[in-house]
Amino acid sequence: MRAPRFWWRAPDRPGLLPRLLAPLGWLYAAATARRLRQPGYAPRIPVICVGNLTAGGAGKTPTVIALIDRLSVRGRKVHVVSRGYGGSLEGPVRVEEARHTAAEVGDEPLLLSAFAPVWVARDRAAGVRAAEAAGAQVIVMDDGFQNPSVKPSVSLVVVDAAKGFGNARCVPAGPLREPVATGLSRADLVLTIGDAAAQSRFDAIWGRVIPVPRLTGALLPLQMGMDWKGESLLAFAGIADPSRFFATLRAEGADLVRGEALADHEMLSETLLRRLEAEAAAAGAQLVTTEKDAARLPLHWRPKVLTLVVRLKINDWSALEVQLDRLAL
Repeated sequence: MRAPRFWWRAPDRPGLLPRLLAPLGWLYAAATARRLRQPGYAPRIPVICVGNLTAGGAGKTPTVIALIDRLSVRGRKVHVVSRGYGGSLEGPVRVEEARHTAAEVGDEPLLLSAFAPVWVARDRAAGVRAAEAAGAQVIVMDDGFQNPSVKPSVSLVVVDAAKGFGNARCVPAGPLREPVATGLSRADLVLTIGDAAAQSRFDAIWGRVIPVPRLTGALLPLQMGMDWKGESLLAFAGIADPSRFFATLRAEGADLVRGEALADHEMLSETLLRRLEAEAAAAGAQLVTTEKDAARLPLHWRPKVLTLVVRLKINDWSALEVQLDRLAL
């Protein structure tokens, strides 16, 4: 399912439908608040929770990769714990790229397993215990900010700077999992991801409501020897915001024949891929997708599809470094 457009309207112009749905949003927020009152497991090692306040993607996976790199530079053995959204295995199980598929463990854990040991567990506390037993010195918990089963040492809330917190209402009236003030009261850091224009827009609307130190960053393509300029491409993406992926390709100078927007985490069937391959061939174009979507490609399709790799560049790490120093990491 795609998020309705009214979710992302300005907070001061929500429209009629969000107002009508507001009582359901209040109930959703109340249910989240009740759930968060439950006691959680207190880990023996530091746990950094990477979460968000909105439904859908905000850039958590690139943030986890950036944190893995940062902690590894400090000489720490980093493990990742994920619920494994979209996967069939309940866990806890350590993800093995050569053995597991995205259908079993989810696309994001499969992608992250190239950077650090990843544990998939529906019960996040069980996943944290498994990582502890395996010798982790610090755990990065992918998502789980609204899940009370584990008490994090640091909570980092990731925000899409261009979208902010949408219309500031809770599901289904808006995109929020909980009210902004409530969520940020539990956060230690906020990271806004976007270009300079998006960061300025976020400042203008939301800058005054951020009560904790804030980091800013942007997703930048890795060249990896690939020059996209003038390349005729047919792109497909099953991420939270496929249009951002298509815009990145155009900004890199590619000739985008068409972009196929799929549902977030949508499985890539043989029928779908053959249709896209035939369309690309007829247009003289090359198929291209995101790194996360590539993790869901069947093995025999991976040589046929190019991947645009992006990484998060943080402008100033000092706010996070303060937290890491506090934890002696």
